[in-house]
Amino acid sequence: MLVVTTENIQGYKVNEIKGQVFGVVVRSRGLGGNLVAGLRSIVGGEIHEYTALLEDTRKQAIDRLVKNAQAMGANAVVMMRFDSSEIGQTMSEIVAYGTAVVVEKEA
Repeated sequence: MLVVTTENIQGYKVNEIKGQVFGVVVRSRGLGGNLVAGLRSIVGGEIHEYTALLEDTRKQAIDRLVKNAQAMGANAVVMMRFDSSEIGQTMSEIVAYGTAVVVEKEA
């Protein structure tokens, strides 16, 4: 499955547009992780616990996006983007979304 952030894929042509597709993940940081991250935020700098959490969550959102695109009969996703929001003070929602398409290599 090709997943790109661009409108076109060099060397491929779009034969069919299947429609919008997304993968959503909601994650909660445990109380212990929030405590450690809170202490680190006092000192400043990168909060590694949150960085790792968000990297894993984005990967999982892309995996779900791919699964949903495959279920639609697509073999690629173009214009893939991420969106995120917070739910309460302990949860983050990450959405990967784009357009599911069927592409083929150009001759």
